Amino acid sequence: MGELEAIRTFLTVASQSSFSAAARLLGMTPASVTRTISSLEEQLGVQLLLRTTRKVSLTSAGAAYAARVAPLVQGLARATEETRDLQKVTAGSLRVSAPMSLGMKVLPTVLSQFAIIHPRTSVAIELSDRFIDIVEENYDLAIRISGPPTDKSTIWRKIRPVPRLLVAAPSFIARHGMPIMPEDLSGLECLSYHDQLKTETWVLSRPGQTRTIEAKGRFSINNGDFLCRLAVAGEGIALLPRFIIEEDLRADRLVEVLPEWSTPEIWLTLYYPPYEQLPLRVATFSDFFEAFIKESWDAGRTS
Repeated sequence: MGELEAIRTFLTVASQSSFSAAARLLGMTPASVTRTISSLEEQLGVQLLLRTTRKVSLTSAGAAYAARVAPLVQGLARATEETRDLQKVTAGSLRVSAPMSLGMKVLPTVLSQFAIIHPRTSVAIELSDRFIDIVEENYDLAIRISGPPTDKSTIWRKIRPVPRLLVAAPSFIARHGMPIMPEDLSGLECLSYHDQLKTETWVLSRPGQTRTIEAKGRFSINNGDFLCRLAVAGEGIALLPRFIIEEDLRADRLVEVLPEWSTPEIWLTLYYPPYEQLPLRVATFSDFFEAFIKESWDAGRTS
């Protein structure tokens, strides 16, 4: 490994305070990362990192070295990016975070088609329903389904609204009856999407009326597909994006509940670190993703 790559490895370990976390980000083995750092320390003649069983931290010499070399590495990366952008070369790597359900249903086709047009761009996707910090965790962009952002440090780009419906299995309705008003939900089993163990609250509205319902029940899950499967099994009522439940609605495995009541709007959104200008590869992938979504979803499959 060259000196520049060794320095990049060192900076990644320093930022993550972990050899294993740095290895995951860099696509290396922890042993390779350890050897690279040891070789760099031997070359410099100083210890850069303190290793303990719980964490990795910078020595005073390591902190001084990181402060000097980090701007140089960042400047070189910017120069490479700007040169490619000037020549309109879409190349390099992208690290993208996406929610699990959307990723499984949409991204395989997106990546397959994108690779045909842009073969020199590699894309690493991490699927997680966790609300990740794209700056702290070094993502180029994140695909999210949410309400308005609360993080003012990121850039966000609305793609389109994501319709949501209250649904239940016919077997559940047969046992408990069809709810007529939102208040009827309080006596029924609700399947809650939880975020950090918080009970989901459903805000339901129709002209002149708004009701807030706490989605109480035996089960709370942090994945939409899992909630859908529980609803199909007759375990309760769920509030889910239409793209997740579309096939089950068409097959009559699920039916809509309280169809005249709507929920607050959520959006399919792209989030970026605070770039001064989007790198070409990021802008190209974003434009491709947006065009794909509008062509497929707005054609009526998930509208």
